[in-house]
Amino acid sequence: MSDQAATPLSRQRRFVTPVAGETLEGLAARALPDTAPAEAADGIRSWNLHIFAMRQPRGLLLCSDVVFVEPPLG
Repeated sequence: MSDQAATPLSRQRRFVTPVAGETLEGLAARALPDTAPAEAADGIRSWNLHIFAMRQPRGLLLCSDVVFVEPPLG
């Protein structure tokens, strides 16, 4: 082992994984309860283009999805 000090981990974006059968609206309410439902759903859509841009049917959430619940860290 090295005698070097460990480098602290940087902060990561918050994320959740959907539960079976969960809709975008349900996930938004669960993950962002203090945000207006429409605003929370719009934010999740914009932060997760990897899910919402090409998936068919549109908006289908899978239990294996990593869904970011905040914008990219600057």
